Amino acid sequence: MEEQKKSGRYQRLYDQLDELTKKSQEPIARMATICAVLHHKMDHYFWTGFYLLLEPEKLVVGPYQGPLACQELEAHKGVCWAAVDRKVPVVVENVHSFPGHIGCDSRSQSEICVPVKDKKSEIKAVFDVDSENLSSFSETDSEFLQKIMELVYR
Repeated sequence: MEEQKKSGRYQRLYDQLDELTKKSQEPIARMATICAVLHHKMDHYFWTGFYLLLEPEKLVVGPYQGPLACQELEAHKGVCWAAVDRKVPVVVENVHSFPGHIGCDSRSQSEICVPVKDKKSEIKAVFDVDSENLSSFSETDSEFLQKIMELVYR
């Protein structure tokens, strides 16, 4: 998708999610809503979901849309853990070239993972999106997803 069109779509979705996430104070409910809206409105999303950081070394699947997910992710391995460990979004153009990539579905080709922080800036989860196409994610995705993730623990 062309970047300007993608940016416009994300802005409209952000506005919609801003209103929808005001209806519950529960982060899990907000995650489920965010996940469903983005998964069904963004054409390049194949798997869309959250991994919850339940313990310092444990990422467990949370609300998601798409094919079956890995239930737990091995600590400090793969794209999701890279986002947690680096404390910044990670965009991977080709998951097969990412060291330690955890492949939950062989159709996944590219990925973006964004840390989800609470009001104290502590990471509580990671938002993970996979695409069936190479190089699906850009700085536009990263910028808007960071903004959207702020709605979880507002």
